[in-house]
Amino acid sequence: MQATITASKVTDPNDLEIVFAIRREVFVGEQNCPPELEWEFEDESTHFLAKVNGEPAGASRWRKTDKGYKLERFAVLQKFRGFGVGQELVKTVLADLPEDVTYVYLHAQIQAVSLYEKFGFEKLGPEFEEAGIRHYKMVKKH
Repeated sequence: MQATITASKVTDPNDLEIVFAIRREVFVGEQNCPPELEWEFEDESTHFLAKVNGEPAGASRWRKTDKGYKLERFAVLQKFRGFGVGQELVKTVLADLPEDVTYVYLHAQIQAVSLYEKFGFEKLGPEFEEAGIRHYKMVKKH
């Protein structure tokens, strides 16, 4: 069956609740991230919701930091993994960044590094641990 995958910026409180529910299921439920580490910088972030055939499937966000623009909180519900939801989210988030952006980075969980490499991100520095999960800092090459 062909899946229709969409991703869009969300500001509606009901959509944000869905975004937070997806993140809670993936990060807190599945990956055992401490909830207090998961819920930070929400108000200053721009949030995105991905759907597969109209059903909520994934979430992400970006925010401006003192270093540049940080892509964060990419989460795809287990039953939708392997459909290309993550790719659609990365593409949509990158397209939403301001045109004058010069520095884009993220902290990639080790299993997601190859996804971000498809979009021109490169690993920078050694592997590190965040919330008990192995990560690499990745920076987008222009």
